[in-house]
This record gives sequence, structure tokens and C-alpha cells, in this order.
Amino acid sequence: MRIVVLAGGIGGARFLRGLKSAAPDADITVIGNTGDDIHLFGLKVCPDLDTVMYTLGGGIHEEQGWGRADETFAVKGELAAYGVGPEWFGLGDRDFATHIVRTQMIGAGYPLSAVTEALCARWQPGVRLLPMSDDRVETHVLIDDPEADGGRRAVHFQEYWVRLRASVPAHAVVPVGAEQSKPAPGVLEAIAAADVVLFPPSNPIVSVGTILAVPGIREAIADAGVPVVGLSPIVGDAPVRGMADKVLAAVGVESTAAAVAAHYGSGLLDGWLVDTVDAHATAEVEAAGIRCRAVPLMMTDPVATAQMAREALTLAEEVRA
Repeated sequence: MRIVVLAGGIGGARFLRGLKSAAPDADITVIGNTGDDIHLFGLKVCPDLDTVMYTLGGGIHEEQGWGRADETFAVKGELAAYGVGPEWFGLGDRDFATHIVRTQMIGAGYPLSAVTEALCARWQPGVRLLPMSDDRVETHVLIDDPEADGGRRAVHFQEYWVRLRASVPAHAVVPVGAEQSKPAPGVLEAIAAADVVLFPPSNPIVSVGTILAVPGIREAIADAGVPVVGLSPIVGDAPVRGMADKVLAAVGVESTAAAVAAHYGSGLLDGWLVDTVDAHATAEVEAAGIRCRAVPLMMTDPVATAQMAREALTLAEEVRA
């Protein structure tokens, strides 16, 4: 079975670990979000790609869900002593090595897709990990700022999410550069060859949504002629993790499982899994032309996560039939 998964950060990475367990013989291609990428200390940092790579490669900090296990922060401390920031973004010493290698390779002329392949040669994630694009795309968020012209300003998504903790209203989410970007080599080919496409419970706006903003990717999925199944990141009208409700509100989408399904649309989604607490939403989703099932969607442990992946593949088979 050839499976394509559009993945953001922590939720996507943990779902992928369950998918590998549920379908050990599958050929899995992961299209990773690069809209969260940011340049810090002269280095190119790719948080979502690295979270997938570390999680599947056994190097992730399990409790955090991001960053390296057994991490130290001596370099960060020294930079702070020199007054060099930003201090709000926690790069650890082990993590720095990854970003140094990536930046050196990009400086030598290698595209991000080739760099990601080289980094994965060390980590052996057991999937083919592709960035959504080799081009620079950065997600920015429009927020209130009384001192700015017009009372608002745009900040990088990482500043909004990590430094501000989404504590101020977001008025717009813009994947800067997406319109001019093109899919990375292998992305459209993987979609065309897939037997099923999965949207894990990643952020539908700044993770999966950013990937779909790259010209050609949404169209390729819609035209693939294979089941496209998603898992709701909203359980009981609240995000399972993080602050997805803040960016959903910014684009006028309610924080409900049914509303997120409608946001993706029946022209893209064929199947949608909601949590059992949202079983009442199945009728609304199905009325919109999307097959829907209610199953447990909390990734409490590897066994529960693997079962979620099995349910997604089962729903894909129902759609195919």
C-alpha cells in the first residue's frame, strides 16, 4: 500500500508513528510543512520536518514532543550572555547541529529536499520525508499592535505561537511566498502514485493548510482518484493540543470537528474521523458529502495511536468500495 500523509509537527509525527505500526509493510511518503521554517542565528530551522525526523528516528524529547532527547542548552546560554536573541525560541545544543548541517548544505547549493534526504540518512525514519516545497514559504500572522500603522502588524508564526503563545487575536494567517512556490521534487509524483492520502490530526490552517497552499498540491490530491481521509484535530470543540482554535478563528472557521471537515471540503475529503465525544457531528459531515465515523481520537499511547491509523485506513477502504 502506498500512503501519502500531509504532516505538520507534533500531532502529525505521533500519528505517523502509529501509522507505521498499523501498516508496517506500507510505503509511506510524508509531505512535511515548511511554513513554520525560520532563520535564527544565521541558521535555517525546519521545526516540522525535524519533529517528524526525530520522532520516527528515535531522537525526540518524548514529553515535549519537539526537540532532542537528553538536550542541553549551553550554546543558547552563551548567546544570551552576549545579548543575542531571540531567547524565546529554545534551540538545544544537539538540535543546533542539525541546523548547522542543513544551512551549510543549502549554502553549498543543495535544495531543501536533498538536504532533508541527507539528514534522514542518519535518522532512518522509515518513511520518505519530503518538504512541501524547496522554495521559501513562511507563515505570518496578522495581530493587533497599537503602535503599528493601522493598529496591526504581521509577525512570523513562530513568534505568534512560541513567544506570544497565541495570546492576542489573530486577524489573518498568510503563507508568504506560497503563491510563487512549487512542490518539491517527488511530491506530485507520490500523490499520483498513492493508494490513499491521509490528513493526520495536525493544525488544519498552519500545517496541512499551508501544504495545500502550494500551487498544484491541492489539485493533485483532488484529482488523484484515491480515498482522502482526515482525522479531526478538534475534540469536544477544542484542540487536542496547542491553540488551533486561535488560527481557526482568524480564518472564520468554528472550532468544531464538523467545521474543520467543511473547511477542507467534500471536493478534497472523502472520509473524516471524529472523536466519539463528537459522534453527534457525523450526520452534519455526511450531509456535506463526506463519509464520517466516530472513533477514539486521543493519542494517549502508541497502541491507541496505531488504532486511530487503522480506523483511517478502514474508512479509506469503505470509501474505495
